Amino acid sequence: MAPEDVVQAELEHPQGGAKQTAKDLFSGAVGGIVQVLVGQPFDIVKVRLQTTTQYSSALNAATSIYKTEGPLAFYKGTLTPLVGIGACVSVQFGGFHQARRFLEGRNTSHGKPKDLSYSQYAQAGAFAGVANSVLSGPIEHIRIRLQSQPHGAGKLYNGPLDCVRKLGAHRGVLSGVYRGQAVTMWREAFAYGAWFTAFEYMMNTDAARNKMDRKDIPGWKVALYGGLAGEALWLASYPFDVVKSKMQTDGFGDKQKYPSMRACFRDTWRADGARGFWKGIAPTLLRALPVSAGTFATVEFVMRLLD
Repeated sequence: MAPEDVVQAELEHPQGGAKQTAKDLFSGAVGGIVQVLVGQPFDIVKVRLQTTTQYSSALNAATSIYKTEGPLAFYKGTLTPLVGIGACVSVQFGGFHQARRFLEGRNTSHGKPKDLSYSQYAQAGAFAGVANSVLSGPIEHIRIRLQSQPHGAGKLYNGPLDCVRKLGAHRGVLSGVYRGQAVTMWREAFAYGAWFTAFEYMMNTDAARNKMDRKDIPGWKVALYGGLAGEALWLASYPFDVVKSKMQTDGFGDKQKYPSMRACFRDTWRADGARGFWKGIAPTLLRALPVSAGTFATVEFVMRLLD
C-alpha cells in the first residue's frame, strides 16, 4: 500500500489503523518464534564468548559445549525467549509501523503525503527498539543467566522462574531482573534503527529499480535483504550488547564488578581496548544472516497472507 493510501485509509476509517496494527503484531510474533528456533544455538556461543575467557574461538566454544554439555545445551534457556522473543518481535514490528504511519501523517502537506526520509525510518526503528526494551531487557537477562551458568553440579538456576526468584532475592524483582536496562535501551535504539532502515532502503531501491510494487518483490529477495539488515543491526549496536551481557552476568553484592554502564564501558576498554567491545562478533554476524532473513521473510509472508 502506498503512503498516500495509508494516510487516507486512516483518515476515513480510524478502526483500520487498529486492524493493521493487529496484523503487524501477529506477523511479528510468528517471525519471532522462527527467529528463536534458528538463532538460539548461535546465541549461546556468542554469550559464552562475551562473558568468559575459556574459549579461544567460536568454533572452540561450540565444540566444547557439544562435548561437555551435549547437543541440547545449545538450547539452554530457550523457553524464556521462545515465549518472550515472539512478543518482542511483535512489539518491534508493531512499534515500527505505528511510528512509520505517524511520521507519514506528519509529512502530509496539503493533503499529499511525502515519502519518509531514511532518517525518519531510523527514528521509527529506534522508537520500536526502545519500546521493545521493556520486554527484551528482562527476557534476555534471564536467558543470559541460564546460558552462562556452570554445567552439572555448579548449576545455579533450575529454570526461568527460579532464576527470577533468585535475582529478585538480591535487590527486589524489578532491580534484579531489569539489571542493565539503560544499556539495553541504547542497544535497542541503535540496533532497530539500523535494522529497519537498512531493510526499507533495500526494498525501496529494488522496487524503484524494477518498477514494481514492494509486495511483488520475490520471497528470496525479501530474505536476502532481511539477512543483510541483520548484519547492519549488529554492526550498529554490538559494543552496547557486550556491555549488556557483562552487566547481566555480573555478580551481586561483594561480587559485583560493574555498578553502572559507564563503569562497564571503562573497565572493558582498560582490559582489552577496542577489541573488547567486539568479542563474539563473528558468530553473531554468522547467526544474524539466517535469523534476520527468516524473520523478515516470515513476517512478509504472513502479512501477504493476511492482506
